[in-house]
Amino acid sequence: MTAAALTQENLDIYGHAEIFWSAALEPLEEGRVERYWLATVGPDGQPHLAGLGARWVDGRLYFVSGARTRKSRNLEGHPECVISAQLPELDLALRGVARRVTDEDTVARLAAHWADTGWPARANGSAIEADYSAPSAGPPPWDLWVLEPVSAVGVGPAGAMRWRFS
Repeated sequence: MTAAALTQENLDIYGHAEIFWSAALEPLEEGRVERYWLATVGPDGQPHLAGLGARWVDGRLYFVSGARTRKSRNLEGHPECVISAQLPELDLALRGVARRVTDEDTVARLAAHWADTGWPARANGSAIEADYSAPSAGPPPWDLWVLEPVSAVGVGPAGAMRWRFS
């Protein structure tokens, strides 16, 4: 997301200066994220929270999940979700709509990205496979998902900010 593609609102109540999107974007792009959490809503309206591995690539957040997992089933019915990220100096919540990625070129590109950064993922058509993953991902093959953020809220010692993406 470029600076031209967003508006921001300072949410801080203690007089801190605005936090620029670059304070969140740089650690996302560099992979300096301690952990990610995905919040979804089930068919019964109940919330669900699951940890996951994700990568920020080209202004989007990509993650994998098995088709039979609760998070995937929830996203199929209600794609609106929030993914939170623990960054070095900022806790970030990205809100948007997740969609399953079926384009084989994109799946191959992201599998190669993961393999280059330490997880030996490989593409198999429109799915991703590897010898291992987090237990919460379910057994392989995994679907590739992408979250295109609509907005984000960041909170840290230097203040609080909301960004809206157009």
